Amino acid sequence: MLELTDAARITAGVVLLTVVAIESGGWFLVKVVTGRVPATAFQTSFFRAGHAHAGVLVILGLLCVVLTEATDLAGGWRWLAATGVLMAAILLPAGFFLSAVGDGRTSPSRAVLLLPAGAAVLAAGVVTLAVGLLAAG
Repeated sequence: MLELTDAARITAGVVLLTVVAIESGGWFLVKVVTGRVPATAFQTSFFRAGHAHAGVLVILGLLCVVLTEATDLAGGWRWLAATGVLMAAILLPAGFFLSAVGDGRTSPSRAVLLLPAGAAVLAAGVVTLAVGLLAAG
């Protein structure tokens, strides 16, 4: 049986609860694509991208929490490996959703700057975890 640290177990439990929020985002998206919530083509595409990134990154983030337990990483490196993808799961969807909010918006707001920030955190997290796994004794 896999033994998780208390921190990993608690993190995984909290992250699983966020699936309900992602599910409600899916309900919102259904309203958008069925025309019950008015949205421009730009907004619809950004809302879809935000929802997709949230779901995929939460799943990958949970995997990273578990895989970090198989490394010898410590301190900030361990934190980055375990939670970098989860931080990206906040930043990237927020960048898509927040930059598309507003009646009739056809181009992103300045919140689009969350996208490169999220991409950087995502890359840092997965590279740190990969190095940690490859270096584990």
